[in-house]
Amino acid sequence: MIEGIDHIGIAVESIESARGFYEALGLEVETIEEVPQEGVRVAIIPCGASRIELLEPTRDDSPIARFLDRRGPGMHHLCLSTGVIFEADEKLRAGGFRVLRDEPTPGAEGRRVQFIHPGSASGVLVELSQRPSRKDSRQDSEES
Repeated sequence: MIEGIDHIGIAVESIESARGFYEALGLEVETIEEVPQEGVRVAIIPCGASRIELLEPTRDDSPIARFLDRRGPGMHHLCLSTGVIFEADEKLRAGGFRVLRDEPTPGAEGRRVQFIHPGSASGVLVELSQRPSRKDSRQDSEES
């Protein structure tokens, strides 16, 4: 069900200010994208088989803005890649784990995402992410 670590999300006040550290290490920002429904700009930095996501708020009421207000810049979440996000979502719910959305929703890069509450994941906010080109068994049955 889980294919690996997709990325580590890091909350920052400014992508432009934060990216210099990663560039000094020889990493490069691949893309920057705004995700309006989340109130965030996302910079994707490939790092080996995984990635780093710098998350900059675009609204004062966004989850990243609230995180920065409470905790300051730093690690926000760990994202795990899955090819079956609806199945994973249902399995977690059935197991009594607390997910943060009614169902997986659109995220950056056209992916489907779901977040698991830190209280259900040893204090870590975990994101599940499915690439847009993959089909989930639930999506297959809905399209038939």
